[in-house]
Amino acid sequence: MTRFTAGEDTLTLEAAGAVRSAFHTIERLRSRGAEGRGLSAGALDLLIRLSAGSDDGISIGALAQAAGVSSRNVTGLVDTLERDGLVERVADRHDRRSVLARITPAGLAWLEAFRRPTQVAMAAVFRGFNPAELTQLRHLCLRLVENQHQLDRYLSQADGTNTHP
Repeated sequence: MTRFTAGEDTLTLEAAGAVRSAFHTIERLRSRGAEGRGLSAGALDLLIRLSAGSDDGISIGALAQAAGVSSRNVTGLVDTLERDGLVERVADRHDRRSVLARITPAGLAWLEAFRRPTQVAMAAVFRGFNPAELTQLRHLCLRLVENQHQLDRYLSQADGTNTHP
């Protein structure tokens, strides 16, 4: 790292490398758990959000905003999940012009089958961490996310674009 940073402080780059390595570890577990099930990380995230949402469903726009992606992206994911019978589109009871996405019983069953082995794997990866350390790790990761959101807002203001849904 010293050669790369020209002798400047390497701690930030080392921390970024450690976060990247940790992400890849968690992502490998997710991929292994979803292997053969045909769900991308985005589709899995959407399914989890729908399982925690209202029984009435959630709008595509709200899902996109929560995930930090475009509505177009979420529409494609809902199309895929609907084709697999894991999600369905339903009319919004409060606004006839709006359509909501809702998890199906098959989607809930898929998540339950995914959850059990994932919990065992996550327990192994986080073995030796006490609750205070896990809380601190979660807090630090969320600070990274918030810092990135602030940077995105600053950059979109600086160049006159708006990249957020």
